This record gives sequence, C-alpha cells and structure tokens, in this order.
Amino acid sequence: MAEADLLASRREKLLRLRAQGIVPYPYGYSRTHTAEEVRAAFGFLGPNIRSGGHVCLAGRLVALRRMGKAAFANLLDRSGRIQLYLSTNGLGSDAYAQFADLDLGDIVGVAGEPFTTKTGELTVDVQEFTLLAKSLRPLPEKWHGLKDVETRYRQRALDFISNEAARRAIAVRATTLRACRSYLDLQGFLEVETPILQPIYGGATARPFVTHHNVLDRDLYLRVAPELYLKRLLVGGLEKVYEIGRNFRNEGISSMHNPEFTALEAYEAFGDYERAMELAEGIVEACALAVAGTTRLPYQGREVDVTRPWRRAALLDLVAEGSGCDVEKPLPDLVAEIERRGLPLPPPLRKGPKGKVIEHLLETCVQDSLWNPTFVLDFPLDISPLAKKKRGRDDLVERFELYMAGREVANAFSELNDPDDQRERFAMQEGLRAAGDDEAQPLDEDFLRDLELGMPPAAGIGFGLDRLVMVLADMSSIREVLAFPPLR
Repeated sequence: MAEADLLASRREKLLRLRAQGIVPYPYGYSRTHTAEEVRAAFGFLGPNIRSGGHVCLAGRLVALRRMGKAAFANLLDRSGRIQLYLSTNGLGSDAYAQFADLDLGDIVGVAGEPFTTKTGELTVDVQEFTLLAKSLRPLPEKWHGLKDVETRYRQRALDFISNEAARRAIAVRATTLRACRSYLDLQGFLEVETPILQPIYGGATARPFVTHHNVLDRDLYLRVAPELYLKRLLVGGLEKVYEIGRNFRNEGISSMHNPEFTALEAYEAFGDYERAMELAEGIVEACALAVAGTTRLPYQGREVDVTRPWRRAALLDLVAEGSGCDVEKPLPDLVAEIERRGLPLPPPLRKGPKGKVIEHLLETCVQDSLWNPTFVLDFPLDISPLAKKKRGRDDLVERFELYMAGREVANAFSELNDPDDQRERFAMQEGLRAAGDDEAQPLDEDFLRDLELGMPPAAGIGFGLDRLVMVLADMSSIREVLAFPPLR
C-alpha cells in the first residue's frame, strides 16, 4: 500500500474511534510493571505455566499477528519488548475486534496475567486494553527497520522506535554521566555551573560562536570551555570543583567533531598533572564498570582494555617514532624533513608555530595506533597557553592528552598559576591572532586580575564526554551518541 493510502487509512480509523466515543489520546495510564520488571518477576517459570499474577504495562505495538479469534503482539517500552496474547475468550468479541484493528505504532496499556507458552516464551494474557495514543504514521518495514543514515538522523524519534542500538547509546550516555558525577562526588568534588554566555571566550584554542545581547547592546560568545571560570573558583577557595555542560566551537562536523558538545572539566587544588592522570583513570574505570561491569570493552570488533595503570609516553618520542622525523630540529628544518619524507602538511602550518606542526604529526602519524588508554605527555609551550612549564624543559609544558581507540578523549595540565607568566602567554596568543590565527585565545584582564589574588597549584582535566561515550557504547560516529545530532 502506498504511503498516502496508509496515512489516509489511519486517519479514517481515528475518525471511527472518535465516532464510537473512544478517546484516542487519554490523559494517562497506571502501569505496575515494565517489560523488564515482568521478566524479572516471572522469568523463572517453565514452559506452559500460568503465573496467577496480574500486571499492567504500557508501550508501543511493534508487532501484531492476527490468527482468527486469537492474536500475538509485541509491546515495546523503555526497558524492551514483551509478547502479548489476545483472544476473544480473554477480551470478549468486541474488545478483541477493536484490538485487532489497531496499527503498528499505536501506544496501548494492557492488563493481564503473565504465563509461558509451550516453547517457554514469557507472555502476558491480555484481559483489558486501553488505547493511549493513535499513531497516524507507519513504522519502518518490519524486518529491515530504519537503515538510511540520513533519514535516521532527520527523523530521530522514528529511529529510536526502530533501532534498539540507538536507544542503547542514549542509555549508555546517561549511565556515563551518572558515573562521572558519582565518582567525583565521592572524591569530594563540588559540582558547579559557570556562564555559557561570556564577554570574553577562553580556556581553549577555538573559534567561538558570537551572539548579541540586545539590552546590554554588546556581543557575547558561547563558551568554548569553562576553564577560566572554574579556575576563579579555585582562587576563591573552592578547592575541588567540576562542571558537566555544553561547550560550543565554530568548527566542522565529522564522525569525531560536533560544534556543540558535552565536556567534563574538573580542577583540584594542590595537585599537578600526575594527579590528573589518577583522576582520568578513576573516572574512565568507574564509567566502564557502570556501563559494562568490566574494564575490558568491545569496540568496533576489537577490545579496549581500560584496566589501570595506563601507558604513559612522551609526545616527542611518539611523534619521532611514528613520523621518522627529528622533532627537536628548528621549525624550518623540521618542515623540510617532513616534506622530504612525503608526509602531508597543510601549507599554513609551514609557518608554525612549531607546536602545531608536532601536533599535526601526532594526529596523522601516531594517534590511530593508540588503542588502549595512553597518556601522551609534555606538549610544546607555544600551543599550551594555560599550562605550567615542564620541570627542566622551558619549551614544553606539563600537559597530557588521553587517547583511546585511536582518538583523543581528554586534555589535562598542571595549571599555570603564575599571573606574570600567564600574561606573557596571552601576549603570545595575541601575536598569533594578529598574524591571522582565529583560534588563538584573547587576553582576559579580568582573569589575570583574579589570578593575581593567588591561585593554588592545581591539576585540571577536561573530558570530551561524547567521545568517551562512543567507546563505551561501541559507536564509530559521534552523531550516534547525540540524541539530536546537527544536520547539514
């Protein structure tokens, strides 16, 4: 039947229901169990046994097999599916006829007795039913579901109805957020909220989204990171703080990038990036155990083992090994060697700063090989304006990026708390901005003023939670772990 005919047929049924005095969209329904709770309560029954119990469930009809005076159906709720049995004996002829006239996608409430069929399948013998919402649009074809990726993202509600994996990814996301909060709360951290609309953006090298405040008649920026505000809280004596929230970066869309993303940032006074490594291991372990009950996770046909302790490797060593280049060379010599080896290098990077060239080599020559969790340590100072210098090496900083399954999932520093050094770093960023780098950070006098009050030494870490959820949910694209991903 053509889609137009299907839509017309459902509209006709809606009119017929109303003509019969049936309310197709009632206000509510009192259910006693979900499908999972019915399985938990009666799943022990052997084949062909009546339970003697009574349950009320509510959900969407996703299968209906009519067989004369009896029918089997599948009901889908937030916990999963359960089979229903309906008959003229159990419902009466009129009610059975009404049920048999329902469409896939209709939402119903059912009441009846759990029992097992001869094959042992747990089923509810329906004795009453209530239509809770008439579905006016058909569901995807039974056996193939909703497969077209573009359609799935444009019709996300339909995708969640049709695809269990899509629903699971969102459930894994919720479990991950709860686990992060629980772990940090138990560690004595205080959850806080900082502004999303900021007069000066900072805390990361990124292009911002700009908006305008009409009453104040000034431009504001959607935050690229909450870092500078969270550090102000350390100045104010809140020694262990974290925030889970949305950040916004005016960049492209890919399987790994989304302009609006969820980040976790945590800061602890009196620690350094060694402490941040401990936090990273604890957070990821807590999330893995909450989601999967194990620290060995399946991902894209392989295994990611997040069991502690994790590998630690120096950035310069990894890049030298992966690219074959001597990364200690001056920038012109390094660029010449990269070109001689035939490695890809975007033309703008040939002018530096050198740290961006090294970072590019990490992304193109190394990161795909970093499968189990790896702390990549000690980044160039010229691309790390908010981190303390590495002890014994003034051209590097105490910063790490955490990689797993071939992607970066976290970034952390021994936080820079010297206001004079920080001013010099901001000045370097201003120079990059003047040279055309629209991702460089602007100077923030208010932050420097607060830093001059005295900020304790601190460990700071930021997680891209969408990417972490990708690993935990075994998803290859960031769009799969967003309830409503952006579309072109």
